[in-house]
Amino acid sequence: MKTAIIDLAYLLSAVLFVFGLKRMQSPVTARTGNALASLGMLVAVVATLFLQDILSWPLILGGLALGGLIGVALARTVEMTAMPELVAVFNGFGGLASALVSGAELAQYASGDVYGFGAVTAVTIALSILIGTVTFSGSIIANGKLSGWITGSPISFPGLRVLTGLLLVGAGVAFGVMVAYAEAFPTLARPMILAALGLGATALLLGVLLVIPIGGADMPVVVSLLNSYSGLAAAAAGFVLDNTALIVSGTLVGAAGMILTVLMCEAMNRSLANVMLGGFGGGDGPAAGLDVPEGKTVNETSPDDTAILARYADRVVIAPGYGLAVAQAQHEVRELADQLEAQGIEVSYAIHPVAGRMPGHMNVLLAEADVSYEKLYELEDINPEFSTTDLAIVVGANDVVNPAARDDEGSPIYGMPILNVDDADTVVMIKRSLSPGYSGVPNELFYADNTKMLFSDAKEAVAEITDAVKEMEEA
Repeated sequence: MKTAIIDLAYLLSAVLFVFGLKRMQSPVTARTGNALASLGMLVAVVATLFLQDILSWPLILGGLALGGLIGVALARTVEMTAMPELVAVFNGFGGLASALVSGAELAQYASGDVYGFGAVTAVTIALSILIGTVTFSGSIIANGKLSGWITGSPISFPGLRVLTGLLLVGAGVAFGVMVAYAEAFPTLARPMILAALGLGATALLLGVLLVIPIGGADMPVVVSLLNSYSGLAAAAAGFVLDNTALIVSGTLVGAAGMILTVLMCEAMNRSLANVMLGGFGGGDGPAAGLDVPEGKTVNETSPDDTAILARYADRVVIAPGYGLAVAQAQHEVRELADQLEAQGIEVSYAIHPVAGRMPGHMNVLLAEADVSYEKLYELEDINPEFSTTDLAIVVGANDVVNPAARDDEGSPIYGMPILNVDDADTVVMIKRSLSPGYSGVPNELFYADNTKMLFSDAKEAVAEITDAVKEMEEA
């Protein structure tokens, strides 16, 4: 009876996972999807801990309460700008948890508390340790690059590739030892335990060396890939424990993360191998001064002049980027849009798939400001509309609007799909300086005849534009 209830609970959780992922396809239903998937995991956890007599009710409720409090605290205190860093940490700890669970299961086999160890079990434990620890250390490095305590520029040194190759060989050797001694375990436990520890240590270093050469411009892809890794590590741990819920949820996360990684690579016109080995992109660094290259001219503007352009436009498109996230300007942007729409002006938002530091970053920020999902347009939908747009306002975006990706075959970002804001009659770029974006590639849009640069903090600039529009209406 108890086994049947557990199986039904796992089936229910699997259904909730699938429907949750399905609803995450659209920003409109994403919140519901997240809630469904969370409920599915809660069902699976409670069924595993209680029905299999792993913990008592007081401990289960205590764990749920503690975890819930931590979740609420993070939801309330972590800024939206830090969400990519938080996602990276979640990926890392998910991988570490899987590795530790598999290590604990290996210890139980060694102590004689669990029986039936074989080559298949050795393979799944080794995979969980390998993928889980690579995910953990790689995610910590990704967090550092995103948050700034590690430079966003590619980090390399002579012999890096050779050292990485040697670590891969070492991990393969440790993996092979675990499989070779599977049949003799736990009678000959020492070689197996040492190989598992060696595999974990090697994988930790491997995760670091795999991520440090990757530049900041590719961090969204790396975060997606590490998310996939964390799912695969969980699936491997599920096979170790013979836990259906872990296998299903881990496989779904792994597959979804890999699909997202492929889509992100396509959005940047780069292969996954190129991302992992290319060493592309830099950090945000200090803002550069207003140094204009020889032969170039910058057309500066002011919030008042931008307000005039916006007020007498028929159509305005706002293209948000990471600068909007840093300045926390999403509420000011929505207020400006509301003010313009009240005057009969059509306002849309152009969303690039890799704007920001994680997939969907701009969608999340604008949703927080209660911007209608119907006003958010993906790249392929909004690009044909720029030619009939009177004013494009670029708020803190850079690489995703850089014409070099479209026009300069010698540029490192050539071929990356961009928002064609330069097709609009007038472009106003709100930016602190003329510094290049995260890719480190100079932006020719700054010097285009139809571009006006508004050098300011995004939040302050948009608020001043909104106030100027209001004053025009009151005059």
